[in-house]
Amino acid sequence: MRTVTMGQFEDLKLFITIIDEGSIARAAKALGIAKSAVSRRLSQLEDRYDIRLIDRHPGTWEVTQAGQELYQRAVPMIAEASDLEADFIHTSQSLNGPLRVSLPREFGMSFLRPALYDFIQDHPEIDLTVDFEDRTVDLENENYDLAIRITSEVLGGLNMMRLGSTRHGLYASPSYLKAAGSLNTPADLKAHRLLHYGADRRAVWEFGFRGQKAKVEFKPDLGSNAGAFLLDAAVNDFGIIRLPDFVVADAVRENALTQLLPEAEFQEYGVFLVTSSKRRINKRMRAFISSLEARCADLCP
Repeated sequence: MRTVTMGQFEDLKLFITIIDEGSIARAAKALGIAKSAVSRRLSQLEDRYDIRLIDRHPGTWEVTQAGQELYQRAVPMIAEASDLEADFIHTSQSLNGPLRVSLPREFGMSFLRPALYDFIQDHPEIDLTVDFEDRTVDLENENYDLAIRITSEVLGGLNMMRLGSTRHGLYASPSYLKAAGSLNTPADLKAHRLLHYGADRRAVWEFGFRGQKAKVEFKPDLGSNAGAFLLDAAVNDFGIIRLPDFVVADAVRENALTQLLPEAEFQEYGVFLVTSSKRRINKRMRAFISSLEARCADLCP
């Protein structure tokens, strides 16, 4: 089996830089070497594989299909080699380099934010990029190192680490309850102002209650796709919210909100840290995972 020499690794790194920078001139500037040297090494790489990687003529610069395939295969290989070197050669140095993560918006902004600030302070040399979005990112093809998923399902093709679990609950401010009256059964909800997470004109809340299935259909008095906004509205006496425990935890602890119908049983969701099954976990990722584990110790096991 043919092995990849150190020189070939360096040429592949150079090729990746050319593609990332979008031109030989910008790649030369990024690498701090002469443009002619970059052109020469690119030509040598094409001669080695006996294939055109980039069509480059006056007014034309386009990566060929073979070049795109080589880039896609080389990026994870070179990244892992770089991580290996960083992990074992520079063990006495502080952690550094890029780290890109995807977090669910409400969970990241409401619950993980303190841990993120601590991580940035503890590891200033790590270039952290945090994307707060609820869509399911493609860890293999979108260049994310890891992600948090809140789900009740097992996700195929991924490494999953359970950090805890979360449930929804019903909450309102003591002042609202004092003015609006008591709440003893799910049917009583319809007599109250209900704040709904979402943009639905008609909403449904379903949960178990005393061994029975409860279903409450209603027109929201206030709807929003921002949990923090609904939380603030509930604290300010606008009505009853249904939100995950991690969103309301601080408000409940400070007695700004009271849990309603504590016997209500909502579906449990696992909070998972996920990585691509094809990606080796490096030191930067391990440090970030440790920060998340410490923060998520407050979640239900």
